[in-house]
Amino acid sequence: MNNQYVKTYIDQNKDRFLSELVELLKIPSVSADSAYDSETERCAEHVKQSLIDVGVDFAEVCTTAGHPIVYAEKMVDPNKPTILVYGHYDVQPADPVELWDSPPFDPQIIDGKIFARGSADDKGQFYMHVKAFELLSKQGEIPCNVKFMIEGEEEVGSSNLGLFVKKNKEKLAADVIVISDTSIINNETPSITVGLRGLSYVQVEVTGPSKDLHSGVYGGTIDNPVNVLCEMIASLKDEDNAITVKGFYDKVEIVSDQDRKAMSEAPFNKQDYMSAVGVKATRTEKGYSDREGTSIRPTLDVNGIWGGYIGEGAKTVLPSKAFAKISMRLVPHQEPDEITRLFQEHFEAIAPESVKVHVTAHHGGEPVVIPTDNPGYKAASRAMEETFGKKPIPERGGGSIPIVALFEKELGLKSILMGFGLDSDDIHSPNEHYGVFNYLKGIETIPYFHQYFAEESAK
Repeated sequence: MNNQYVKTYIDQNKDRFLSELVELLKIPSVSADSAYDSETERCAEHVKQSLIDVGVDFAEVCTTAGHPIVYAEKMVDPNKPTILVYGHYDVQPADPVELWDSPPFDPQIIDGKIFARGSADDKGQFYMHVKAFELLSKQGEIPCNVKFMIEGEEEVGSSNLGLFVKKNKEKLAADVIVISDTSIINNETPSITVGLRGLSYVQVEVTGPSKDLHSGVYGGTIDNPVNVLCEMIASLKDEDNAITVKGFYDKVEIVSDQDRKAMSEAPFNKQDYMSAVGVKATRTEKGYSDREGTSIRPTLDVNGIWGGYIGEGAKTVLPSKAFAKISMRLVPHQEPDEITRLFQEHFEAIAPESVKVHVTAHHGGEPVVIPTDNPGYKAASRAMEETFGKKPIPERGGGSIPIVALFEKELGLKSILMGFGLDSDDIHSPNEHYGVFNYLKGIETIPYFHQYFAEESAK
């Protein structure tokens, strides 16, 4: 790899790289809302054309029962190793839109940050791979065969990806999968994610009376489902912030003192961490640090709660129903289906006789741990050391990418989680943004990953 060529090419084309990303970010490809289905399809076509423009041999938009998947490939030599790049072009809903400082689908570059829904999660990150491939192609040196699989349902659980992978194992055959949908510690301290938490996501419904009632006539005798739901949710954690669901911790991996000590050596400024999100204190499970609470321990959080009258003014109603959406982040050895079952059994058991409860399972995903002794990790580490000037720290992430376990099960491949985002990028929140530095640093680093993966695979 010609270092000077890489830097010069990026410097000469960075404005175009940014403008192309801006055009991609303008497309409101919100997978969770059917009102945006046509935009999601338009985004898939846009991604396909972007891949054709950078020189792949073949690109197609593959239909599914839901949103389409974009597949492309460049096979330079059957004797060379193959890298499969995974990403997603769908984005989270932008709500609440009124909390954005600029329109979520009208990208703005302010103070070195690209503000738009999907800028960090995951359009800006997967598009780095498209531009890095362009760089390799223009240089005339493509060290590995490259395949792209960019889907449109990651934000709603990738429900059709599993079937696509099972049906296309030969097409997707590769030696490693690389995913940029994670973060680094900070712009001075690179890191590679080597663990992800799993997920169990449910919706609960609490029903009291058969219809909404007058709170003056019936309040005090008929149990209020909203009150009951709040009491039930409050009981799901104890005074140590531990989860009270029976059996929840039975299979939780116990991380060694040695590994916990190594994790603690990663830079972490608690004051900056709290200031960034506007809180004065943290609350972590007793016996664990803040960093451990977001990586090696499971969680249970209410993601939304509603019921009764929430319109303007007052309506003294005793509601018939109350609802909540609850997510549980899981650590190695916890199985999503089992945790969902344990939660349902517990939630039904703690409900008073005055109400009925119903638990609906949505989507989930397996937790994963990625070894650091394989060619993919070694190549990613060397690539980051090349461009950041220091060796990256292996870190466990708090989020979930359910398809990582799917890829290992169906394709027999490890995934390398080489993201360039920051925890402060406000993904899933108003004012999501992605650093221009991070975007360009990814484009600079990824070509070295290709080079070093070819070298490591030959050893």
